[in-house]
Amino acid sequence: MQKIGFIGLGIMGKPMAKNLLKAGYEVKAFDIVKAGVDEVVSAGALEGKSNRDVAAFADVVITMVPNSPQVKEAVLGTDGALFGAKPGTIFVDMSSINPIASREICAEVEKKGCFMIDAPVSGGEPKAIDGTLAIMAGGKEEVFNKVKDILAVMGSSVTLCGDIGAGNTTKLANQVIVAANIAAVSEALVLGKKAGVKPEAIYQAIRGGLAGSTVMDAKAPMMMDGNFKPGFRINLHIKDLNNAIDTAHTVGAPLPLTSSVMEMMQWLKANGYETEDHSSLVRYYESLSGTDVRREK
Repeated sequence: MQKIGFIGLGIMGKPMAKNLLKAGYEVKAFDIVKAGVDEVVSAGALEGKSNRDVAAFADVVITMVPNSPQVKEAVLGTDGALFGAKPGTIFVDMSSINPIASREICAEVEKKGCFMIDAPVSGGEPKAIDGTLAIMAGGKEEVFNKVKDILAVMGSSVTLCGDIGAGNTTKLANQVIVAANIAAVSEALVLGKKAGVKPEAIYQAIRGGLAGSTVMDAKAPMMMDGNFKPGFRINLHIKDLNNAIDTAHTVGAPLPLTSSVMEMMQWLKANGYETEDHSSLVRYYESLSGTDVRREK
């Protein structure tokens, strides 16, 4: 069984690493935040002293960090994982970053005789915990096949979407759809409330029809309960939409809806809600309308 190095033990990384341990993999873990390391070590992982130390142990190095600069630092930076890796090591970046950065990092990894795929995820903390993430990958098929079983421990669907960078391009498409869907749910529930119909009644009436969605089922109850504990934070969704817009500008794809939702999220950030769950997008509509969509007690 392959030895795994895991770098990045935040909201998503911790449960993902724990699921690998439950499946019997030997895991050595590292994060610049010691509390995350301690929690995963208590679940059976070995404690890594640095990115380089983790890679020296591993056959497969997984990174799960916030954005492109952090991936580059973890892999290519001073004491980076690439400098501890032996030839043939496979790097699996499960962060959500700009696909151009994925290709740049992969080029450096391959110069060292190693391999890389990008494999971002969707599903948030609940699906990270129960191992049912949707994983979208980019890279060479023969490399993907060598780590597919590892990915399947963390996700219920694992799909190779194309060459390196294709996973992150697919994730950006996912984040565009999720953002627009949350905004639409928020808009609709506020419309109903202002027109005198209970948001709960609207949700129950339409969730089984064409308007129903996984996003609605996950986020509408949170909106109605005023529960904005982060499964996926506003500031991370802003990061993803920035990457989507940057990529769109590069390839010439129009993103007018995405740009509108981005401005709503920037309002949330400016008003101190950036660490809340992205379902708090409803706060923008509540502020404009002078109402809220909370359930009646």
